[in-house]
Amino acid sequence: MIYKDLVNNVLRRLRETEVTSVQSTSYSKLIGDLINDAKDLVESAWDWSSLRTTLAINTSNSVYNYALTGSQNKVKELSVLNDTSNLTMEYRTNKWMDDQYFLQSPLSGAPQYYTYNGVNAAGDNLIDVYPKPDGVYALKFKCVIPNVALSEDTDNLVIPYSPVLHLAVAFASRERGETGGTSTAEYFQMANKYLSDAIALDAARHPEETIFYTP
Repeated sequence: MIYKDLVNNVLRRLRETEVTSVQSTSYSKLIGDLINDAKDLVESAWDWSSLRTTLAINTSNSVYNYALTGSQNKVKELSVLNDTSNLTMEYRTNKWMDDQYFLQSPLSGAPQYYTYNGVNAAGDNLIDVYPKPDGVYALKFKCVIPNVALSEDTDNLVIPYSPVLHLAVAFASRERGETGGTSTAEYFQMANKYLSDAIALDAARHPEETIFYTP
């Protein structure tokens, strides 16, 4: 659902006049802000399929610090793979990584460990890897990255719209002290139900993440 349609859906539920653009009135702008607040909360509630992507780093000889381009300091990694060496990389703390590089002679070879080490000027995460690469290795970061805030009328919401819509209605109802019709508490209950249903549906696409295996 696009941004303008979300705003008008909220306005209808509040018995307000629909708009031709999110920027049409100060109130439609407020509703747009509340929709983005709701979007942020729903995005953080689950690792949505629509937000999953794979970011790549190709290493260079003797270089161990890289920008994870496209991560925008919001990335949540699900798995990290050294595709060249066919091995899963493991996370280590900054202190552990510093110990390897600065308290001893670092090893060179296929990267097996990684850590986050700040952001660059573009806002992307910086990644340290170890051992220090001795050549070109293709590293794949399977991760979840929230979308930027909706701003244009035609911006598309890629996560399930129902929990976002009903949560935004609840926010708006609370903001203006709504007492008639459906109560704010009921709106929040409806939003929680829609969120639970959406998570259950999306989780069915990734059964390996909800099934526990015993050796």
